[in-house]
Amino acid sequence: RVPVVDVQSDNFLELWPSMVLALRTATFVAVDTVRRGAGGGVAAAGGAADGCLPAGAERPRRQEVSAEPPENTFLCQIYNLTLLCMEEYVVEPQSVQFLVQHGFDFNKQYSQGIPYHKGNDKGNENQSRSVRAFFLELIRAKKPLILHNGLIDLVFLYQCFYAHLPDNLSTFTADLSEMFPAGIYDTKYASEFETRFVASYLEYAYKKCKRENCKLKGSSSQHLTIEFCNYAASMSCYIDYRHCSLDEESHNLGGGNKVPICEKFSAYGWCPKGVKCPQSHNIDLIIDEDDRLWEEKRKKRKNKWKRRKNTEEPPKVAEQESTGKGMEPAQNGEEGPPRKQSCYEPAEITASSEGRPPEDPMDGEPGADAVRAAEKGKETHGPPSQGGTHRAGFDAFMTGYIMAYVWMLKKGNTTEAEAGPWLPECHNKLYLSGKSVPLQIVKSLFSKSSKAHSQKMKLAWASG
Repeated sequence: RVPVVDVQSDNFLELWPSMVLALRTATFVAVDTVRRGAGGGVAAAGGAADGCLPAGAERPRRQEVSAEPPENTFLCQIYNLTLLCMEEYVVEPQSVQFLVQHGFDFNKQYSQGIPYHKGNDKGNENQSRSVRAFFLELIRAKKPLILHNGLIDLVFLYQCFYAHLPDNLSTFTADLSEMFPAGIYDTKYASEFETRFVASYLEYAYKKCKRENCKLKGSSSQHLTIEFCNYAASMSCYIDYRHCSLDEESHNLGGGNKVPICEKFSAYGWCPKGVKCPQSHNIDLIIDEDDRLWEEKRKKRKNKWKRRKNTEEPPKVAEQESTGKGMEPAQNGEEGPPRKQSCYEPAEITASSEGRPPEDPMDGEPGADAVRAAEKGKETHGPPSQGGTHRAGFDAFMTGYIMAYVWMLKKGNTTEAEAGPWLPECHNKLYLSGKSVPLQIVKSLFSKSSKAHSQKMKLAWASG
């Protein structure tokens, strides 16, 4: 079970010290936001920080009894901040309806949500313990920031807790590069271009990483170990538990009464029929099917390679054959991640209201941001806890888990600290929907930081 600490207006000040300590001592911080508004106003339905730090740094005694390499053991602290925008905003009925179906408590948000406003600071509010002051603590911590498909999350965080958005993209990326000097990392980019999974929506990538990590553990190879804090009894009323273990019973079902997998959900993590869809949205079964198809393709390539070798033809697939599981060849002669074979039919998609290219068919639907965020955190296994099936805090945990796993794979057996970016292959690269190249978070020679950002940075370090 994953403990998610609920942070609301009535316990925000009480939990402030532990949240700030988690930021300052973390190896990295993973963040996820859920928005339920559109147009001129965006309201926060939930936000979370997932602070991860090596257990050896937190509890040195554990190294004496643990057989795990301490550098691959993480102690996770997960906070779910329920926020309330104090300005007028537009809500979309479909988004609200979907979140209610998945257990979001709007009464709780309006009665206990932590207040915030958008744009620039008002007065000396950063000197008090507010959401804006907490966001400044995140900046002061200078930790790698981890998100999943994070461009819109960054826009939301900047606009709601930092300052008015700059007029152009180059200024925005210049500001971000200075706000987070340790780097910004996108697990959707990592899932497609580094681990090369056939699908990269959040829950798929998380469960795929978890499954591969279990295989590593079973073979006594280097693997990831996750631990959680033992909270005091007085904290129990704040903690909501998420169940994330693999459901072996449903995982091993076969033949007989097997429900067909929803191809759209399998590819995108979203289905227009939602909970009314008669086909399966079980992520474990989807991964099973993908692994089965991959194995069939692998055998075909192997047989084809053998035939060519026997006829003394050049083994064109030899290099592909050596790439390992999950490393499908690029299609159409272009570099890029593998694609789902079942979803080649043209999708009816349109640009969203923000004018950004859609990631999948749901981007053309009203409330796409909130629906996608709610779907990507949906748990399909285990009894739901009292907060329903969707939590931004658990989404942040999954995001952090993916990045920790990718980092472990990339660093291999090296233990020496290297100068430079924490994870160079993914450093400051944000996934862009429909693009084969990421958005680089850099400050170019031709861009300047915004005036509001410069003032905020002076404030951050003057009062830090």
